[in-house]
Amino acid sequence: MTRRSRSAAPATLLAVSVVAFAVLCVVQRPAMADALVYRAEGAAVLHGHDLYGFTVTRWRLPATYPPFAALLFTPAACIPVAVLKAGFLAANTLLTGCLVHLSARLAGRPLRLPALCAVTALALWLEPVFQTLLYGQINLALACLVLWDLTRPPGAPAKGLAVGIAAGVKLTPAVFIAYLLLRGRHREAALATAAFVATVALGALALPAASADFWLRRLYETDRVGKPWIIDNQSLQGLFARALGDPAPGPAWVAATLAVVAGALWLIRRTPGDRHALLLTAVTALLVSPISWSHHWVWCVPVIAVLLADGRGRLAFAVTFLFTARTMWLVPHQGDLDLQLPWWQQPLASPYPLLGLAALTAVALRTLLGRQLSVSNSSASTIRYA
Repeated sequence: MTRRSRSAAPATLLAVSVVAFAVLCVVQRPAMADALVYRAEGAAVLHGHDLYGFTVTRWRLPATYPPFAALLFTPAACIPVAVLKAGFLAANTLLTGCLVHLSARLAGRPLRLPALCAVTALALWLEPVFQTLLYGQINLALACLVLWDLTRPPGAPAKGLAVGIAAGVKLTPAVFIAYLLLRGRHREAALATAAFVATVALGALALPAASADFWLRRLYETDRVGKPWIIDNQSLQGLFARALGDPAPGPAWVAATLAVVAGALWLIRRTPGDRHALLLTAVTALLVSPISWSHHWVWCVPVIAVLLADGRGRLAFAVTFLFTARTMWLVPHQGDLDLQLPWWQQPLASPYPLLGLAALTAVALRTLLGRQLSVSNSSASTIRYA
């Protein structure tokens, strides 16, 4: 194989992967339901309709993001549906490449263009990425915004601004403001907070009625987002609901969530290296959020990149396999069958939260053992020189 052909192979692989995905979309005709919700939000803003009073698609999906997001979606209302879907597919494909690039930067292993093309071609088929493209979601855009901001050099202009804007679009990225505070990066946390407050203020100025409705009422109606017990929900609440056969697991879920939050805050503060603490923050947010649809777990891309950079190739392969296997879609899940799964199907129905819990537990054990070893060495040194 010549040098030129070796260089062209990754680009060819990416082209084949994208074409295969496009053909699959043509055959299956995905509704891209989330893209249609965004379009409807933009239309509601342009025509002065009730932003949180409509539902669209056969699933009767409502608007669930803050008013600031609806302002950003207004251009989508002016685009024909077919063009909008094609645009989301193209944009999310490019964003997958961007996420791969930023993940490599986070891991300290920048990729050259041929390697970037090859990895992007494979990343498109990770279940969270695949579902994001299929639904026309904005998860990749938000993850890229946060990663771009937080992987810039220390002292970069307006560092933290993009995190605040991401939180203004969809509230969950606000958890990275807590990450900045816990890591002692107070200036960045302050700028991120200011940017988030600015998005809220802008939404209130442009859409005062919708803003009052969202912040005083809709924000607390978690059932608007969807049924928390279905296998799509890969959060702790979804895991407990399915394991207990209870659509409202209540105390068990709340207790587990509080324990995870407490442990995660301790770990994020003490974990060596900002990149590991950042990923712990992302995983914690996905676990404790009442609803984390499977496509929210696009953070698997930087997780795999950091594992590879840490020399944990086998573990990285196992994680890649888990995020490609799609086991949750193999168990019975029509109607309320999600609540009637036998014990042996529970791990298949909740692979992502189980992985997240395993990761937090492993990091906690390693941190505790490291502290004990440090104390033991310190005591030995004291005795030696006493």
